[in-house]
Parts: sequence; C-alpha cells; structure tokens
Amino acid sequence: MRSLFDPTQVGDLQLANRIVMAPLTRNRAPDAIPTPLMAEYYTQRASAGLLITEATAISHQGQGYSDVPGLYGTEQLDGWKRVTEAVHDAGGKIVVQLWHVGRVSHNELQPDGGQPVAPSAITAKTKTVLIKNGVPTFVDTSAPRALDAEELPGLVHTYQAAARNAVETAGFDGVEIHAANGYLLDQFLKSGSNQRTDDYGGSIKNRARLLLEVVRTVTTAVGGGRTGIRLSPVTPANDAYDADPQPLFDYVIQKLATLNLAYIHIIEGATGGPRELPDRPFDYSALKATYRTAGGKAAWMVNNGYDKALAEQAVADGTDLVAFGKPFIANPDLVERLRRNAPLNKPDPATFYGGGAKGYTDYQTLS
Repeated sequence: MRSLFDPTQVGDLQLANRIVMAPLTRNRAPDAIPTPLMAEYYTQRASAGLLITEATAISHQGQGYSDVPGLYGTEQLDGWKRVTEAVHDAGGKIVVQLWHVGRVSHNELQPDGGQPVAPSAITAKTKTVLIKNGVPTFVDTSAPRALDAEELPGLVHTYQAAARNAVETAGFDGVEIHAANGYLLDQFLKSGSNQRTDDYGGSIKNRARLLLEVVRTVTTAVGGGRTGIRLSPVTPANDAYDADPQPLFDYVIQKLATLNLAYIHIIEGATGGPRELPDRPFDYSALKATYRTAGGKAAWMVNNGYDKALAEQAVADGTDLVAFGKPFIANPDLVERLRRNAPLNKPDPATFYGGGAKGYTDYQTLS
C-alpha cells in the first residue's frame, strides 16, 4: 500500500518520502539576500522529501514584500548557495520558487519608487508588508501600470535567467514556477485582473499565453525534470478571481501535460483557508484526470489544510506528494512526528513575518 513515507521519483529528483515543505514567506532576508539563519532554518527541515523555498523574486520589479529573498544579484545567489549546500549536506532536496508579484506590491519596494506592473491597470484589493525599524506593517498595495506587450519577451527571459542562475550558480535541485495566489502569472490567467485586448488577454488561450511561454523557456533552461509549477484555481488570495475557472485550468493543464514537468502543485480551495468554497466550485479530480488523459506524467502534489489522515487518504487514492505549510513552521522534524503520530508544536503567528531566530529556528524537536 502506498504511504506518505515511500521514497519516490519526481522528475529528475529521487525523494526520500512524499512529504513536501510548502513555500512559506518569512521576511527574514534584508536587502533580498539569504542569510546564514535561513540556511539553518531550511537545514532543520531537510528530512522532508522536498523543500520548496519561500517565494523568491526573479527581479527587483518582481518584489512585493519587504525582506523577501531574490535571485537577481551575486550576493543573493551566494547566499542561496550557502543554503543549498547546507541542505544537501543534511541529505535534503530543495527547489526555489520563482516569483514575480505583479500588482501585489508597493511603490516603496519598486525600482526608483515606480509603479508595480500588472496585465491591466487594476489595483489589487489586498495588502502587502513593509518592514521599518524591524516592525512589519500591512499596507495597501499601490496602483499598478499595465505592462506593454513589448515588455513581455524581456519578462519571459528574466524567468529563464533566474531559473538558470538558481540551478547552475546557487545549486538548487530545481525550480517551482509560482503561478498561483494572485501574483503576476495568475493575474494574467484570471479574468478579474486581466482585461487586456491584445494577444495576452480576452480568450482563455490568450490569457494563458504568458504562463506557457514562461514554462517553456524555464524548461529549456533547466529541464522539465527539474521544473514544477504551482496553481491555485479558485483561491481569493490577493484579489484573485476568474469568472469560469474550470475550463481555464483544464486548458492550462492540457498544455502543461506536453512539457514533461517534474510536478504539478495544486492549492485546493482558499490558500491558508477553507478547502471548499461554495461560491467557487471546482472539480480537482477532474482536473487531474484531464492532465493524465492529455498524457501528463508529472507527480501530482496537493496542498491546503492537510493533516496526516487526510494526506494518507490522498496518497492511497493516487496522489504523489502532499505539501504541508504551517505545520513545518513550528515542527522542523514534522516528518518524524507524522511517522510516530507524535503531537505537533503550535506556531506563533506573531513571529511569522520578519524578526530573527525567535519563532524561526528555535522550535523544539522530539529529540
């Protein structure tokens, strides 16, 4: 019988188990540079079959929150290399999540104080985080400008360069393209944020164009077997909305089936919230079936609100990987705790964003 603790092959990666540490933004990278403390944090959790880093900006323009890491400078890549070396020394596997926030940003975080960019000039009804004097503060996002079509090839190239730097320079085992949670690629996908009238707006095919261009160029850079993608069909996070998500994501998943990816990472329901949204029904089993019917062979990863019992049932039903988020914050040895049915530490929400070791690397393990 399939188990959470089975070793498994995911693309080019051999994983020790099916348990994945989901990406978790922690805002502890001043100047977008990963720190030795971050290396300790990830290494503590290296018993997961796969670690997915916190979302990491592919460019200065792609940054949307204070003190999140980047992949666009030498010091940032050097910092990440210290992280990947430490994780590999501990026997772990780690991929980096490639992030462009699009309109979910603030002028203070943008190059020269400019406007955030988006598919259309529609302000997101959401908050971002600014950290001043060590204190995180939630503030409204700034009004964005619409990207010109002439800018999009350069944006695609930026994703490619970030992926190549991540694997070849920083030593990551692969990359995850962040196309979820109302950030840039998700903004292009969804009708609520994309009101363009050119080849990147309107029809499902056009709204999916940028995402598919990014995936193709990233797989060219690092290989499909080292590339995953994260999707969130119905989450309302960051003011994300589509009027008819099932046919949209059926189209996207059919196209992804041809690209020989390592894994498909699906957020079920509202990110960090309810798994079922009565006002936004979605058939995740049908989505997976559509992918398999189209020839897709990537590992299928599920995420959102999973405990051990739910995860075990998902694996028994054919899911390949289960991502755990908040439980990994307070339980660096989550894999062992799940194996032993041991109680879990409770995380301290006051230390989620920003700060130092407290609430980051000081949680107790079973030993």
